[in-house]
Amino acid sequence: MSEENNYVLLTDENGNEVEFEHIDTVEVDGQMYMAFIPAQLAVDEEAEVVILKVVEEDGEEVLVSVEDDEEADRIFAIVMERVEEMYEEDGE
Repeated sequence: MSEENNYVLLTDENGNEVEFEHIDTVEVDGQMYMAFIPAQLAVDEEAEVVILKVVEEDGEEVLVSVEDDEEADRIFAIVMERVEEMYEEDGE
């Protein structure tokens, strides 16, 4: 994994801004997805991974929630596989 971290503020369903760290971007079937984890994650906490889809609205790229559970699960599995591969490479 890169030593450079990318942090963004995302608004949750209650309107609260929460800082997240970008962990990966994947393209699946021509669609871009970005994966994030909470920035203030305690070492002993299991990470909640947020998958967002990159869509174009009014000529600008915006991040939107993935509403389809099957689509979200598929992207989550791809991201987790890629993250595991990155950690395995770092550990060699």
